[in-house]
Amino acid sequence: MVSTLTIRPATIADAATIHHFIVELATYEKAAHEVLASVSDIESSLFGEHSSTQAVIASLNDEPVGFAVFFYNYSTWLGKHGLYLEDLYVSPEYRGIGAGKTLIRHLAKLAVEKGCGRFEWNVLDWNEPAIKFYQSIGAKALDEWVGYRLTGDALKEFAMG
Repeated sequence: MVSTLTIRPATIADAATIHHFIVELATYEKAAHEVLASVSDIESSLFGEHSSTQAVIASLNDEPVGFAVFFYNYSTWLGKHGLYLEDLYVSPEYRGIGAGKTLIRHLAKLAVEKGCGRFEWNVLDWNEPAIKFYQSIGAKALDEWVGYRLTGDALKEFAMG
C-alpha cells in the first residue's frame, strides 16, 4: 500500500482533533497545565464568524497526524501582510515521514500566493529538534527581537488603567 500524505483546510468538524493536538503539543512543551481551551472554545474561536485564524490538518492515508494554526499579520516596514505560524505539531509516532516539512511548505506556498513579505513563527529555545529542522529549510533566528506578553490579571489591570 502506498502511503499518501495530504494537507487540507481544517473545518469545525476537526475541532476535537485540533484540541487533541494542542494538548499533545503543550505536553511536549512541558506546559499541559496551561491549556485552558476546550473543544467548544476551538469551535467558536477558530471557526467562528469573526475568526481571523485558520488551520490545516496533515493526514496520512486519511488519518490526522498533525496540524498548523496560522493567521495573517502586517508589516508596516514592508507594506505587506505576513503569515504568522502560531502552532505546528506532528504526533511523535509520525515524525520523520515529512509531515512537518509538508505542513510548513504548504504555509510557505500560501504566503507566496497571498503576496506576503514574511513567514514567521517562534520556537522555544530548548527545542533543538525544531530549531535544527527550521534551520534545515533556510529559516533564520531573529536574535535582535525579544517577545513580550501581557496576559491574565496583568492584561486586565493594564487595560483598565
